[in-house]
Amino acid sequence: MPPSAKSPGSAKTRARKPSGTPRRRRGVKLRPTDLRPADLGFSEPPAELAALAAAIAEDGGRVLATYREPLGGHGLLFAALPLEQVVPTPFQRDISDAHVRRLTQAMDKTRRFLDPIIVVREPEEAAKIEPGARYWVPNGYHRLTALKELDAKSVLALVIPERRVAYQILALNIEKAHNLRERAIGVRRMFRDLEAAGVREGEEAYALEFEEPALVTLGFAYEKRPRLSGGAYHPILRKLDGWIGGALGSAAGERERRADVVLAFDEAVSEAVARLKERGLTSPYLKAFVIARVNPLRFIKGPPPGFDELFTTMTRRAAAMKADKIRSEDVARTGGPPESE
Repeated sequence: MPPSAKSPGSAKTRARKPSGTPRRRRGVKLRPTDLRPADLGFSEPPAELAALAAAIAEDGGRVLATYREPLGGHGLLFAALPLEQVVPTPFQRDISDAHVRRLTQAMDKTRRFLDPIIVVREPEEAAKIEPGARYWVPNGYHRLTALKELDAKSVLALVIPERRVAYQILALNIEKAHNLRERAIGVRRMFRDLEAAGVREGEEAYALEFEEPALVTLGFAYEKRPRLSGGAYHPILRKLDGWIGGALGSAAGERERRADVVLAFDEAVSEAVARLKERGLTSPYLKAFVIARVNPLRFIKGPPPGFDELFTTMTRRAAAMKADKIRSEDVARTGGPPESE
């Protein structure tokens, strides 16, 4: 290629930022503190950290360090805690047995615990999960389980003073890629826990923790029907669902109702699939075919209909679907994988 010729990637290469220039992600507003390494220690810890340190000592633990984290300058404790006093949060996502097995094997080989868990001290709430427990772990459930399987006596932890961070910190938990069902159930557990705590804020205040409105509705639906194929309805909900105003306690009733609307549609779809099977059609795409057949969203230009309007229309169409009018080639053209969980 002549030196003057432009390669396809040359413009993109020239557009790159100089090496060392930090990348700014869309929607991220954080401006870190100017704290340098020498500034992260405390000459004298603030009162709330001193009180927390005293409580840890009373629990039989030991504070190993008190410091500021570098992004927001918030105070933290690094502590050794009695293992039996640490339990998962009630809204924690379920663990993967395969992941715990790999962790125990790695710990057995290295004979070291090098990745501290994160905890908040909630003695009354933790004791409801396990008598004698005093700490919640929102991030580190797999590591905690592995240590307990190995019969360790202590665990190293970053102790956070603020309870609310326990909810936010689930967004940092990337040990295991959770599927849709696990994510929705985790959001529902978190919603229920916050509701029971009497928080006055609305759903949108917990947008980071809940991820998206569709997961809240699906979580409530899974609560009622654990074997729901939620992946089939998630794309529709993402276009229709929105945050509900008012405190979580008042929003819960509307979430219950929306979940019932989704479940009514699921029943109509399942009945349509059963009719197609009775006619002799066998395909892993039958549910996807029925949903695509009754869903008008792809034909709608502009804003979509309201939540109830669309689900009412789709439920009616699914209930009225004539199996004898459907050909096997119609189903085959649906394509794509069966709904995933």
